[in-house]
Amino acid sequence: MTRLMTLDGTPMSRQCFGCMQFGGTADRAASHAMFDAASAAGINIFDTAHLYTEGRSETWLGEMIGPRRDALLIATKVGYTGGSGRANILSSFDESRARLGLDMVDILYLHRWDGATPLEETFETLAGLQSSGRIRHIGVSNFAAWQVMKAQGVAQALGTRIDLIQPMYSLVKRQAEVELLPMAAAEGIAVLPYSPLGGGLLTGKYARGDVGRLSTDPRYAARYGLAWMHEAAAGLAALGDELDVDPATLAVAWVMAHEAISAPIVSARSEAQLRPSLAALTYPLSDTLHARISALSPRPAPATDRLEEV
Repeated sequence: MTRLMTLDGTPMSRQCFGCMQFGGTADRAASHAMFDAASAAGINIFDTAHLYTEGRSETWLGEMIGPRRDALLIATKVGYTGGSGRANILSSFDESRARLGLDMVDILYLHRWDGATPLEETFETLAGLQSSGRIRHIGVSNFAAWQVMKAQGVAQALGTRIDLIQPMYSLVKRQAEVELLPMAAAEGIAVLPYSPLGGGLLTGKYARGDVGRLSTDPRYAARYGLAWMHEAAAGLAALGDELDVDPATLAVAWVMAHEAISAPIVSARSEAQLRPSLAALTYPLSDTLHARISALSPRPAPATDRLEEV
């Protein structure tokens, strides 16, 4: 796996905390509690985006950073809307930096592939931000493997490189295993996957009849609506009952065990909801248990699966 360093030389933690819920499903008090819990567990990389919660995610995260700045890796994303042209990247990033209260952001991701903008324009802009000291690392999110390598060729011609990718990856979304993860391992690219809990499916809450994004958001309901996915989630919950371990802990530990994964992005609406994911940092996942979990879902992923975005 590939791991980056903070400004003070500390290696990137084995989990990243995703601040997508700050200012949305998590109010200010809940957001602070989760930041504190993640920090206490040793997490030192925090992920947000220009579009999250109308800017509250970046603003609230900026308020929490405080004097620990050099011990943290702060990541944000641009280009989900408006494309990856120079003007949109610069205007969005300037707004993100203002919200975060930072002159420099450690990681700037392109939030999605933009086939309408020349890669040369996009990466000349990112290379300029990097050479001026406004960003340290370039990342891409929701890119296919061929898109990463095409962009990497342009980046390297400009004297820089893509250091991180952010794909979807979980026990019920394993398509990254086919090309993205082998590519990242071969190229020395850090992998910080999102949705290790499968949109909450792998927590077991939907089997209990609880309500969440899968029951209220048509996009998530379609993304995780296949019968085999729910069967895998039920199997994981049964395994958790057998071992007296929260299935969310098993799900995150399973993602962390892949040799190409640098740090899965964990998130929640509250500190209590976050705790099982944090427990994966110290959970002793044996090879035997890893194999049992892996057997709950098909590999490689079914042909009906496709690259999706958040």
